[in-house]
Amino acid sequence: MNNEFRLGVDAGGTFTDFVLAERGGQVHLFKAASTPEDGTLAIADGLKQMSERLDRPVEDIVRNCDFCINGTTVALNALIQLKGVKVGLLASAGHRDSIEIRLGHKEEGYRYDADYPPAPQLAPRELRFGIRGRILADGTEHQVLHEEDILRAIELFQREGVQAVAISFLWSIRNPSHEQRARELIEEHMPGVFVCCGSEVHPQIREYTRTSTTLVNAYLSPVMSAYVQRIDQYFRNLGAQQPVRYFQSNGGLAVGNVMRERAVNAINSGPASAPQAGLYIAAPFGINDVITIDMGGTSFDITMARDGQTSLNRNIDFLRNRIGVPMIHVETLGAGGGSIAHINSFGMLEVGPQSAGANPGPASYNKGGTLPTVTDANLVLGYLKPGAVLGNSITLDASKARQAIEEHIAQPLGIGVDHAARGISTIVNQNMANGIRRITIEQGFDPRDFTLVCAGGASGMHIVPLAEEIGINRILVPKFASCLCAFGQIISDVKYTWVATESMRITPEADLSRLAATLDNMERTGIERLRQDGFSDDDIVIERSMEMRYLGQVHECTVQVPNGPVNAELARQIIAAFHHRHEALFTYSEPDSMVELVNVEVTVRGKVAQPSIPKLSKATHPVDDFLLERRTMIFDDSLSTVDTPVYDGERLGAGHALEGPALIEEPTTNIVIPHGWKAELHESGTYLLTRTGEP
Repeated sequence: MNNEFRLGVDAGGTFTDFVLAERGGQVHLFKAASTPEDGTLAIADGLKQMSERLDRPVEDIVRNCDFCINGTTVALNALIQLKGVKVGLLASAGHRDSIEIRLGHKEEGYRYDADYPPAPQLAPRELRFGIRGRILADGTEHQVLHEEDILRAIELFQREGVQAVAISFLWSIRNPSHEQRARELIEEHMPGVFVCCGSEVHPQIREYTRTSTTLVNAYLSPVMSAYVQRIDQYFRNLGAQQPVRYFQSNGGLAVGNVMRERAVNAINSGPASAPQAGLYIAAPFGINDVITIDMGGTSFDITMARDGQTSLNRNIDFLRNRIGVPMIHVETLGAGGGSIAHINSFGMLEVGPQSAGANPGPASYNKGGTLPTVTDANLVLGYLKPGAVLGNSITLDASKARQAIEEHIAQPLGIGVDHAARGISTIVNQNMANGIRRITIEQGFDPRDFTLVCAGGASGMHIVPLAEEIGINRILVPKFASCLCAFGQIISDVKYTWVATESMRITPEADLSRLAATLDNMERTGIERLRQDGFSDDDIVIERSMEMRYLGQVHECTVQVPNGPVNAELARQIIAAFHHRHEALFTYSEPDSMVELVNVEVTVRGKVAQPSIPKLSKATHPVDDFLLERRTMIFDDSLSTVDTPVYDGERLGAGHALEGPALIEEPTTNIVIPHGWKAELHESGTYLLTRTGEP
């Protein structure tokens, strides 16, 4: 594709970020206030900014994009706020309550808490029906499907205004005929209602995970479908030559028709591009192990990549719902610039998870918000300039920030405003550091082995204290940090994943014909999908993985396995890969034990050409030539004010270095460098921050 531009749009809770990459290498950043009620309004604002900067009509820019990519929090927000559609569930008779029993599972930390409330049910019990009829594990029909049960359920669904129906029968993965017939009846009697089947959404063994995943998909898909339809139509009206691509939770792109049917794949759409972007930023430094943190206005997202590979999770509990489809591992906290500081019932200071969002926003936005937030604290501490303009539309009011902190924090605690602001900053930093520990230390990784990559508009003001707290001595801050996830979208591939259950004991002597047929079918389906998307065979990559265990084990581990003909030699390679992976995860392997295959997964990727980023010119003037001002700032608990130089990041060149205390102002982010740290600008447009003092 030889179009002139590529556009990435990342719709967050407070701001919508835009990255427009030109074929010649120039990358433009834009931000607009998010409009949750209608995402096209924020997109129109961003496109208007592009038109003004490039002096070209919006339609001309959109027509000349090879890809217009959208990452969205629509599905995530609907699940968080329980604002999906009214959904009904058809399950096998005797299993209507499996979704509520949850395998007897309670979240970690609440296992013995009798007062911990049950998980909210997306489908209440009165909208869950047990349907007689039974398929056995070998795919044979043990009991015919009782269609009268389905018709009774339909009558109630119609009376109750059900908008989506999830169908999940036992062993449908072996024989989906009962699910398919139930679907036909619902579509016949309830035209326009969204219907999905477990054998299609998540065709893998384990009833609870499959049912939960299917139910979440039904709950969210009508919401996602309406969003996709609106966005697609908006870009078509502007003359887009290619369908809009949407970012999936698995770290790849998909067209809107796929996302409308599989909203469960869009839950982590926004932050899922962060690890790929982090690896891209780290590549010029020869770094393959990164932790990417993204602090925006509403949330704080943490992702990790090890040995150049992003971390995928399967079968996880997300917002107390079991999700089986593969998702980029994202740890999300309510810790953004808009996180509200408050005094709890014990008289202690807390920050978040409640957020002021885009409206009314922090008190300093002067849009009607009166509660103190992290942004207000950063303004009081000197990290933000009074009167600075954010997102092309918001002017920071320092007096409003001080007033909110004084009224709600300082006076109740009997301390000064500066002390209260420092407390807000310290607590939110601790919250974020604990989140990083959960994704590293609790998963068996030492965070000190990683480089911290900074993303999000607010991260640059917190990145060094975070690194100090968890023992990291090297930080990368790209100039487009505030739009890093949107950038991650434009460098990502189109990606589809297929899963299936193939339970067997795997040995070189085993009959592998069924496994070979399953893999061949998934791979052919994936290749055909990408061909329809316009990819040639040379641009298609196939990746296989399998979930395996030693015979008698309860849980599996995921193993990347080679491609190629499914024969005795491949079986030996698969077994060896499993032993190696098991030892890496659990410190031991059992080479003499039988290995059992449970599930297989095939991912097909359509490789997308990445835009080339131009190198920065070498510095030709002393760094002090680009000093903007000196501003008093507070860096530690002594509350001493430090006269701090502020530099114009837009004018710095490759090789420029400065030592803290200092602050670098970029158009969409500020980078705070305390004493004991040094920042050097690399030709790739990324600041390398390293510790110069004792840790």
